[in-house]
Amino acid sequence: MPTAGDTVSITGRTTDTQGRFLVTARSNHFVSDARTGPAEAVQAGELLLSSLASCSLSNIQVHAQERASGLTGAQAQVAYERDPQDPTRYVCIRLDLRLSGVTQEEAETLAGLFTDSCPIYNTLRRGGNVVIAVRAEPPALRAV
Repeated sequence: MPTAGDTVSITGRTTDTQGRFLVTARSNHFVSDARTGPAEAVQAGELLLSSLASCSLSNIQVHAQERASGLTGAQAQVAYERDPQDPTRYVCIRLDLRLSGVTQEEAETLAGLFTDSCPIYNTLRRGGNVVIAVRAEPPALRAV
């Protein structure tokens, strides 16, 4: 399990289908489609929302267990709104949590513990530093 200071990476590659990609995380492989691709597999924006949902639920579950809060279940619904003036960004990402088996006060405490400690939420909320490196691989020489 990665801890603070660890570097985690995944790989992705194109496939023979235009707009379809194979993503590998550790020994897990899954297909992702571009918005303009086949539209059968999960898309990049949905993966972003999925990571926030997964992190929120995991984080809340751990904190609830530590606090013996009585949480019996949790659901996360995450949505984005694309900026109509700038389609290269989301104007808003909304996370709606429904926590079962706890009071409203405890639900708010658990949500606060999540927002205080989740790197995915905090990177999205604050904006993160993204570094891009690109390296070209020349075309292979063809045999004559």
